[in-house]
Amino acid sequence: MINPNWLQSFCTLVEVGHFTRTAERLHMTQSGVSQQVRKLEEQLGCALLVRQGKQFTLTDAGERLYREGRQLVEALGNLEQRVAADPAWEGLVRVMSPGSVGLKLYRRLLALQRGHPALVIDYRFAPNADVERAVAGGGVDVGFMTAPSALEDVSVRPVAREPLLLVTPAAVVDPDWGALCRLGFIDHPDGAHHAGLLLGANYPEYEHIQQLGKAGFSNQINLILEPVSLGLGFTVLPAHAVEAFDHPAHVRVHPLAHPVSETLYLASHRRKAMPNRVATVVEEALQHL
Repeated sequence: MINPNWLQSFCTLVEVGHFTRTAERLHMTQSGVSQQVRKLEEQLGCALLVRQGKQFTLTDAGERLYREGRQLVEALGNLEQRVAADPAWEGLVRVMSPGSVGLKLYRRLLALQRGHPALVIDYRFAPNADVERAVAGGGVDVGFMTAPSALEDVSVRPVAREPLLLVTPAAVVDPDWGALCRLGFIDHPDGAHHAGLLLGANYPEYEHIQQLGKAGFSNQINLILEPVSLGLGFTVLPAHAVEAFDHPAHVRVHPLAHPVSETLYLASHRRKAMPNRVATVVEEALQHL
């Protein structure tokens, strides 16, 4: 394989047309330039130059090497620039979060992409455990979680707090324990966890989710409040999910004596530096949390 440094010296020599000036441009000695050209000739087994004192002309082999070698030198130079470049507004950024956070952030990040089309947003909705595994395995660049990570490769830091809200049909004015039992619980993947946190802090009667009749289930974050809006039950959801519901007049959010919030964590790989494009997306996301 041809040494790219020798090839660059040869191509520069052809373009400059003089050994001394080539050495100056490459910050080398004249003898160093001559030595690299000779090494190329030895490797290829043919003469590349016809030397005439400090002047020279190209042989047929030298002309062919210059034509094709110049393209290779330029390609290597461009490759070096591309590899070293770390643009803040260009490239793919893969984000993963639980659904409630995604409802809050996804449209915001699409607006960022619209303003910077070279920035490509890949947003996945997933529960905490999947976010954690994806960050650890390099499947995403950054994640948001509502619980700290137990994996060695995942670094987390708290970035926001998200309130948990009790949501009933709009007709319910006083959500006492009896009213909740009569309504029944609209469950979701984090339903038992959220209910335990909020109801456990505000209702002395609450011991476990099985006390409440199950009135329905949905694993689609944007659909959990649909049965609630139809009067079929109540639920407990993070605030971002409630804010994103399309029919807020059909449900009622009840302030409770003891508010409860979840901590939102930013998760990234512990041993990977964050590229500028990812930092751009994280900064935009944190402005809206």
